[in-house]
Amino acid sequence: MPLGTLDRNPPPFFKQGPSALSKLMVFSAFALFLMVADSRFKIAQPLRAGIAVALYPVQWVALRPMQAVSGASDYFSSLTSAQRSEEAARVKLALQAQRSNLVEQLQLENSRLRKLLDLRERVAIKGVAAEVLYDAADPYTRKVVIDKGLTQGIQAGSPVIDESGVLGQITRVHPLSSEVTLIIDREHAIPVLNARTGARSVAYGDPTQHGGQLELRFMAGNADVQPGDLLTTSGVDGVYPPGLPVAKVDKIERRADSGFAHIRCVPQALVSGARHVMVLAPITEQLPPRPAPEDPAPPRKGVRK
Repeated sequence: MPLGTLDRNPPPFFKQGPSALSKLMVFSAFALFLMVADSRFKIAQPLRAGIAVALYPVQWVALRPMQAVSGASDYFSSLTSAQRSEEAARVKLALQAQRSNLVEQLQLENSRLRKLLDLRERVAIKGVAAEVLYDAADPYTRKVVIDKGLTQGIQAGSPVIDESGVLGQITRVHPLSSEVTLIIDREHAIPVLNARTGARSVAYGDPTQHGGQLELRFMAGNADVQPGDLLTTSGVDGVYPPGLPVAKVDKIERRADSGFAHIRCVPQALVSGARHVMVLAPITEQLPPRPAPEDPAPPRKGVRK
């Protein structure tokens, strides 16, 4: 074969295709479309639920070593500490027994007064016990994941409490687990009632990243609020039952250049180390249905307005 007929151009080392910039633009546009579609139409919710179910055994196995180490450290705790805890528990149990007797008497009197005044009985709140698995991976939110989900009847919007007070609210539910947004999250707000004065307000999560407190906003500078006031749920939102402890007022700053006071509150619940919680059903689902509106009576014939 003559040498002039040979192809002298070397073959490309890599296979040629679209440029890297074109691929970046296409995939960025596709990712933006998916984010907007998921935010508006929740198209990725079934996929997210499926991934959560598939990863639940992996999470369970990954948490075993940590729980084993924690259990071993608790097992080898000193005898003195255990005795002190037992003594404190006995004192607390005695106080709770005294309060329980008083509460039973007050409930009996309340029931009699409600029957006398023909008032509606209080709604019984049902709950499901759950255990905190781990904190959420997002560093800009304050959320935890519990081991109960759709299979146990958990619903989005359900309030979550511990032995001391309100912990947060269910914001995302998977078949075997749920995500709880804590009350100290910057996006969370809860209607509260001052137990001393009866004034209603709204407590917001701390806007700082690692504050761990609550803030009462839009309270007048001359409002009757004192350090140590107990804030409880008001029940006007239809989510939280009334009377649950939320926080205590810690610090009040009244500024002359502002018409509102800057009020900081400390949550009553153990927001940074809760292990066992109780998920309550929203009170809106346990209230009786609203009565149907009555049809207006038709006007009589022959009567002029």
